[in-house]
Order: sequence, then structure tokens, then C-alpha cells
Amino acid sequence: MATVAELKAVLKDTLEKKGVLGHLKARIRAEVFNALDDDREPRPSLSHENLLINELIREYLEFNKYKYTASVLIAALCNLRLPGSSGFPASASKVAGTTESGQPVVPLDRQFLIHELNAFEESKDNTI
Repeated sequence: MATVAELKAVLKDTLEKKGVLGHLKARIRAEVFNALDDDREPRPSLSHENLLINELIREYLEFNKYKYTASVLIAALCNLRLPGSSGFPASASKVAGTTESGQPVVPLDRQFLIHELNAFEESKDNTI
């Protein structure tokens, strides 16, 4: 019969292989930061520029496979306070909804970002 320590080791190994353990650790870190966050200090409203910057940071993290860091960022963005309208049309994103801050839950469409930033995309490798 397996010992408790052996069962823990197998469970940890399984969760690591599936990528679940890293996600859980990132989520716990995000929740700790949220608990430590000072609710009395108001955050600035989400401007057009900040929305685009947030999306660029998210795309950078996801492109470089920083999945756990991206999940902490997204959790932090989901907890931003409501500043009012983001000013972006609903068609600007492939979103089923937005966070309280107006930041899309689903990343903005890449073509929309390219247009907003007046950038161009290299066709051979899809880099901006």
C-alpha cells in the first residue's frame, strides 16, 4: 500500500505535468496580492492608452509562453474598479464580456491592435 508521502508525490507530479500546479500557484499569488491591495486608494480609470498597453503586455506574456504570469495579470485586471466606458466599440474585441474595469476578458483582436497602433504585420511570421 502506498504511503501518504508517495501519494502526495504522485499527485504533485501529475498536476505539474498537466500544468495545473503552476496555474494554481499563480492564482494563489494573485489572490494574496488582492488581499494585500489597499481598497482605500483609488485606481485611475482605464484610458484607451492603458487598455492597449495592457493588451500588449498580455500578448507579450502569452507569445513568450509566460502562462502563469499572464494569469496573474489577467486576475489583477479583473479586479480593477469600474472607471466608466472604455470607449472602444464592442466590435473591437472577440469578447463575451469585459472586466469591471472595461478590460476585455478575451484578448483584443490582433488586427484591431495593429490598426490602433498604426503598426504593420510581417506576413511570413505574424510579428508586428
